[in-house]
Amino acid sequence: MPFYQFSFGSHKDFLAQDTRKTALTEFIGTFIFVFAGSGSGIAINKLTGGAAATPTVLIAAAIAHAFAYVVAVSVGTNFNGGQVNPAVTFSLFICGYINFIRAVFFWLAQLAGSLCACLLLKFATGGKSVLAYGLSDGMGAWNAVVLEMAMTFGLVYTVYATSRDPKVSTNLETIAPISIGFMVGANILVGGAFDGGSMNPALSFGAAVVTWSWNNHWVYWVGPLFGGTLAGLIYELAFVVPTYPRRDPLYS
Repeated sequence: MPFYQFSFGSHKDFLAQDTRKTALTEFIGTFIFVFAGSGSGIAINKLTGGAAATPTVLIAAAIAHAFAYVVAVSVGTNFNGGQVNPAVTFSLFICGYINFIRAVFFWLAQLAGSLCACLLLKFATGGKSVLAYGLSDGMGAWNAVVLEMAMTFGLVYTVYATSRDPKVSTNLETIAPISIGFMVGANILVGGAFDGGSMNPALSFGAAVVTWSWNNHWVYWVGPLFGGTLAGLIYELAFVVPTYPRRDPLYS
């Protein structure tokens, strides 16, 4: 059952070597994902002359984000990282996989990684800012919240089913990053035309800071956090056998 390892943590978590290593891994993984994903948006915008998005543009963005997410998750798994998303981290905290102190460390690392990636993109491209996430014409804020919630639900459910369930086989765990990345790409094809298809508060945060565009930014926190938490709770309650040992001993 969820919550049986729900923990705030202790002062030792501030100094623990595995906390620092995993936080650094989260920083690097998020940096890789945002640099490639948001960078593809800048490149597409340059090649199309800033023209309105087309199905081809949407597919290109989905592929770029999917590939980048596969790599970002893969490079973090050696240190039980690879979350690359505050919504994933928050869900793992609520469901007892990590304590509160470490979750905060990982959040800060993810936000910092996204911000650094966006700042570097702006410098490396000669001042071209990343595209901030926003709602399309006719899209209401609460409609976007539901959309972000549903997309993040699918993403985080995939995370639990392929990498967090203690019954997961080695073969399935090996392809988990691919499954998760494909889910990201598929969801962008769904939500990209309506609200950008973020599913990741860190991804939205870096772009918002660099462009200083905060309109409806709360949508990209409320939707993913709620959807990710709901996915984790449902998976834990319905499918995880309580007698199985929990994964990720570094987080206990």
